[in-house]
Amino acid sequence: MTETTWDPTAPGILRLPSGRLLRGRGLSRPLPPGPLPTYALYLLGRRPAPVPWESRWVRWPDFRLPADRADAEAAFREAWERSATERVEVACTGGRGRTGTALARIAILDGVPPTEAVAYVRAHYSPHAVETPWQRRYVERRR
Repeated sequence: MTETTWDPTAPGILRLPSGRLLRGRGLSRPLPPGPLPTYALYLLGRRPAPVPWESRWVRWPDFRLPADRADAEAAFREAWERSATERVEVACTGGRGRTGTALARIAILDGVPPTEAVAYVRAHYSPHAVETPWQRRYVERRR
């Protein structure tokens, strides 16, 4: 592990097929010990509180889909690109539905087939990821 990546054994870390690492997290829980993110993607209905690292907000109400899907897709691509060299965190309030959905869309960018992305994130991040049927359909739709 280098300073610019996550510890692959730390809680909440998703290893993509390419080897890139992202951390999923629920903002309702305390910040985990260890290094801080260098970049974060926050998926919330309201603008998040300021953080000391670079971040991007996607307006995404709980249990729903992103308010602006084009903005969300651009944010997923940025998170994926930055995860090659930075500690990227993807987070919503609980760290399951919206976070899992975003991680699945990012996994697709890394080569996971859309029909397998939910299962991949559930197996490698959290068995509770992607909470609603419409979130699952959002992951599986082809762009």
